[in-house]
Amino acid sequence: MKRVIISFLALSFMMSCSEKHIQYPPTKKGDVKDTYFGTEVEDPYRWLEDDNSAETGEWVKAENQLTFGYLAKLPYRDQIKTRLTELWDYPKYGTPFKEAGKYFFYKNSGLQNQNVLYTATDMAAEPSVLLDPNTLSADGTAALTTIEVSNDGKYLMYQVAKSGSDWNEIFVKNIETGEMLPDHILWVKFSGVSWYNDGFFYSAYDKPETGSELSKSNEFQKIYFHKLGTEQTADQLIVSDPDNPKQMFGAGLTDDKRFLLISKSQGTNGNALDFKDLSKKNSGFVNLMDSYEFEFNPIDNIGDDLYVLTNYKAPKFRLIRINTNKPEETNWVDVIPEKKDVLESVRMIGGKLVVNYMTDAHSKTEVYSYEGVLDHEVQLPGIGTVSAFSGKKNENIAYFSYTSFNTPGEIYKYDFTTKQSTLHFRPEVKFNPDDFEVKQDFYASKDGTKVPMFIVYKKGMELNGKNPTLLYAYGGFNIPLTPSFSASRIAFLENGGVFAMANLRGGGEYGEEWHKAGTKMQKQNVFDDFIAAAEYLINQKYTSSKKLAIQGGSNGGLLIGAVTNQRPDLFKVALPAVGVMDMLRFQKFTIGWAWAGDYGTSDDNAEMFNYLYHYSPYHNITEGTEYPAILATTADHDDRVVPAHTFKYMARMQEYNAGKLPVLIRIDTKAGHGAGKPTAKVIEEYTDLWSFVFYHLGMKM
Repeated sequence: MKRVIISFLALSFMMSCSEKHIQYPPTKKGDVKDTYFGTEVEDPYRWLEDDNSAETGEWVKAENQLTFGYLAKLPYRDQIKTRLTELWDYPKYGTPFKEAGKYFFYKNSGLQNQNVLYTATDMAAEPSVLLDPNTLSADGTAALTTIEVSNDGKYLMYQVAKSGSDWNEIFVKNIETGEMLPDHILWVKFSGVSWYNDGFFYSAYDKPETGSELSKSNEFQKIYFHKLGTEQTADQLIVSDPDNPKQMFGAGLTDDKRFLLISKSQGTNGNALDFKDLSKKNSGFVNLMDSYEFEFNPIDNIGDDLYVLTNYKAPKFRLIRINTNKPEETNWVDVIPEKKDVLESVRMIGGKLVVNYMTDAHSKTEVYSYEGVLDHEVQLPGIGTVSAFSGKKNENIAYFSYTSFNTPGEIYKYDFTTKQSTLHFRPEVKFNPDDFEVKQDFYASKDGTKVPMFIVYKKGMELNGKNPTLLYAYGGFNIPLTPSFSASRIAFLENGGVFAMANLRGGGEYGEEWHKAGTKMQKQNVFDDFIAAAEYLINQKYTSSKKLAIQGGSNGGLLIGAVTNQRPDLFKVALPAVGVMDMLRFQKFTIGWAWAGDYGTSDDNAEMFNYLYHYSPYHNITEGTEYPAILATTADHDDRVVPAHTFKYMARMQEYNAGKLPVLIRIDTKAGHGAGKPTAKVIEEYTDLWSFVFYHLGMKM
């Protein structure tokens, strides 16, 4: 009887929604116009950029009232939330790492809002809680971001982000006594913490003006040294550049604390690199590379030699050795030359180099000598992703994590003496991983480029063109998408859904050439790759345009906005999250200027402006077009991609859309770009997203 009642309610809701257009809150239009290289561009919703105005606040309130009212009435919502909660409720462990003779690792008992930091003298011993971020806020919106343990193992330095903001605060705790020290550092952003002697290095900005904290352009970053027990105002300025406001700095140390390494960047890709030998009194900084075009990522040192991972003269990366006494490029030595696969990471463990490659967007791990001679390959459980290979140079035991689309994070212990892995932790989950098929297909994009795509579905599924499907992608900033586990996807897959993840150009799956092929004046390649992925799924009878939902976040939100404009006929549901939707003004907010390396900007020249103008999601919504059902998501504390992007995009979408399907915006509170979001909020958000998708794709539970 319950199933009959639910079906009747679902039918009633479908009938009520199909009979009339949704009445959207009225949105004021201004008369703001900008002129770019002789072209006048209207921006009638510019006023929504003011996140502090009462008028914007009222608009947000009205939009949320409409959206949450709509979502609350969707069929299966309660069942979806119940199932998501069940799927999330399993113990999760992070990869153990060792510092000062102690092990540290993160653990979540299941539904805790934030992962808890534990410590133990031995991995066989009972661990103790070192820091529980769930006690830092009543609603779980305070999150740990970065930690560092002092050389002697006495102190824990940790960073906390609140309500999803990129702004961090640094605190110090005595590990032995549990005492909190008075040290408290503010206005830290995009920074690590590197302990040295009696203090630590960190990166920070000047205090922003009140009211501009979440929107003002981030400029004039500096590196400081903080001595334990002193006020922040007394911190020593180590590096700054008052003539270049967009210069960003990061400080790191080699494991033996001998070399201070300063990374200098002016965007999201590429960095210059300086080093300073702290063992030599009054030594200065030595510049290894002053170009910002390539990546120079220090791994560690062996004596006088620095090992550096770089894509300089090697688009798929190589490992080089630089003698600090003869640092000129002519003296650099290739330890591991560039190969056909992308060299992702290198760690020094057990007297060896642990090298992680990416081959067709999944992991392969090999072990080399310090001279670059292949020793052996680490056997992995399957086609998945290896991360956080953790161990010490002089110890033969390491740990690593492995995950795939149907495998939650497993932890393995690796013995360099026996060259064998043993399972350390496998979570007990409330579904059967063997119920699902994982495959990788390759399809041709518009220009013939071969693009990989992972496809996941329940075994026994029939290729009849009627399967509800979610296509996800990113395509930017040299970031690869590799196999990963998501409890939320299982709720979709076990109800007949197909999940597809396309590895578009612009990402890092095949190195820098693949990345550049999706940037600036090549950005349309990314959209073409995504559209071709959708057409492939339809042509191969996985799904149809009436059963296809699409999703992406941040740069992926831009992707979803752009392809929804370009091919509204191809998709039934679009889920753009925290997207970059105004391509003419993104550089004016917070860290947006740093994305110019991928996007270019409207200030560059007429050609770049015109290219951006003709794909910018906000500017290319066509009046009178029938668009897919859209549920756009953003958050009030997103200071990475400010919510004004989504506000303006959806205001115009609601004005111009001629279709009967809803185009709604969901604006979360006390949340940001996504990192550190508490479990409760994640479950609430995916309850809304899946309710929306299930309903519009005609799915049942």
